[in-house]
Amino acid sequence: MAKPMAALVAALLLYATGSVAVAAPPVAAVLSAADRADVARVEQYFNSIKTLQAKFLQVAESGREASGTFYLSRPDKMRLEYDPPIKDFIVADGWFVFFWDDELKQQSSQPIGSSLADVILRENFHLSGDVTVTAVERSSGWLEVSMVETKDPGKGQMTLVFEDKPLTLRKWRVLDAQQLTTEVTLSRLQSGLPLDRQLFYFVPPEGAAHH
Repeated sequence: MAKPMAALVAALLLYATGSVAVAAPPVAAVLSAADRADVARVEQYFNSIKTLQAKFLQVAESGREASGTFYLSRPDKMRLEYDPPIKDFIVADGWFVFFWDDELKQQSSQPIGSSLADVILRENFHLSGDVTVTAVERSSGWLEVSMVETKDPGKGQMTLVFEDKPLTLRKWRVLDAQQLTTEVTLSRLQSGLPLDRQLFYFVPPEGAAHH
């Protein structure tokens, strides 16, 4: 059974493991005036956020669920912690994204700009240039905006899902390079909170072996 951490990494970061689909040119959405207005609203929404804290529920393609807490401090910092008994976590410290695998007692990392996570972490949130919008959809008070990396769309597609009026991020959904979908739903969102800076430093758990 796949570890929940692996699914969460894929669901937030499109962190490619194993075989990767051959990249094809991204198919940009033909945006109507209403679509462009909604994309601008999404950009304004993220650019207004400085800090965010929420609970998350992750559901993998297999149906396996895991929950935890998501912390965001823009620009460039975030933390995701699973609820016990899972002890894995992810930290972006402004330069790198660190992944702690408690089962293996190991950490791995990648540059912060090497995945779609950089889109929501960057100081100037925008959905153009290095990101291509592939769909804008609306239904019964919900707004979904799907995107791929312009330079490497084969990594997968991320969809941000918002509850409208007021616009509020409620989930993200990822279709990865292996055509597997993982969804992360947010609840109990709180924005503008002062967050402890120590949350955004990678510190191995007490008792972890040093490599």
